Amino acid sequence: QLQASGGGLVQAGGSLRLSCRASRMILSIFNIYRMGWYRQAPGEQRELVAAITSGGTTIYADSVKGRFTISRDSAKRAVYLQMNSLKPEDTAVYYCNARKTSDRGDDDDWGQGTQVTVSS
Repeated sequence: QLQASGGGLVQAGGSLRLSCRASRMILSIFNIYRMGWYRQAPGEQRELVAAITSGGTTIYADSVKGRFTISRDSAKRAVYLQMNSLKPEDTAVYYCNARKTSDRGDDDDWGQGTQVTVSS
């Protein structure tokens, strides 16, 4: 139920904005989830890029701090990733993630992935 969009091909130094909509999720449920973006490059493990709680607390991978900004719009059930000063090493498939944490652990939903390619 997560639909990601906004990937593409961009030159190094350029910008892209990724969007993810959880259109089927009611607001009260959306606000329970921590929303985030992960990425996976060929031959690499999937890694957390950025995440944001419903209260607005954000976390970023060290490699993207100062260049990427995550935000969420509860009214639209959406999360965004603004990526500036892109580097070739940012090339990966980017996945939207919705995580609910409970006593039983983490419950993850994933979007379909969107390709980001940064040329040098």
